[in-house]
Amino acid sequence: MNKHLQELIELSKIDKAIDSYNPQLEAADKKVAKAQKKIDTAQAELDELTNEISQNEEKVKSFEEQLTLLNEQLALNVKKAKEISTEKEMKALSLEEDIAKEKMTFANEEIERLQGINETKKALLDEAAQKVEKFKADFDEINAETSAQKEEIEKSKAELFAKREELSRNIEQKVLAFYEKIRIWAGNTAVVPVRKQACYGCYMKLNDKTYSEVIKGDEIVNCPHCGRILYIEKVTEEA
Repeated sequence: MNKHLQELIELSKIDKAIDSYNPQLEAADKKVAKAQKKIDTAQAELDELTNEISQNEEKVKSFEEQLTLLNEQLALNVKKAKEISTEKEMKALSLEEDIAKEKMTFANEEIERLQGINETKKALLDEAAQKVEKFKADFDEINAETSAQKEEIEKSKAELFAKREELSRNIEQKVLAFYEKIRIWAGNTAVVPVRKQACYGCYMKLNDKTYSEVIKGDEIVNCPHCGRILYIEKVTEEA
């Protein structure tokens, strides 16, 4: 087999090996991202509950201030009642007191209702806080595990890159540039085997002349259909 072709086959295998780690790295990143998303969702739930409790407490405070004003109003009406001289004034004052008392009843009911809601939400708040802490602990464990995996992968990739660099230095630059040009669009299928007289890049059948040249392996042969570099696998040669 042509020396340059052998080198390109070997280079192609190294490139495939390097890129084969990418799905593992992506899977590791997705695993970490998924764990982070759980934290974010739980934290958002916690923040929402905290905000709702705070809003309800503000409403309770507002109603309590309203009760204070209404009590002051009723106390003032007691003084006014002593100074009233006509029935019309008495009725007006009585109506004012009734309205004030209705407002006080409503305010007390709302305070009780809001406080009841907050009691429930505070229980949920504790659960949400525990959930956040659990997810953070899970994240730390997953992150440590995936970091170790990625470190091993990067170590293996570094070894392959070093091997590729060494091989690339020994390949004639024109041949290497030719390979890299094809690899731009073909990726890791720049160099493919021929099986059953078909290119295993585009799966188109080769004519007898091209197939014969590939079998000989004296020169670098490109697929006439797609332009990929072709070769016959050793197993096929032996067969």
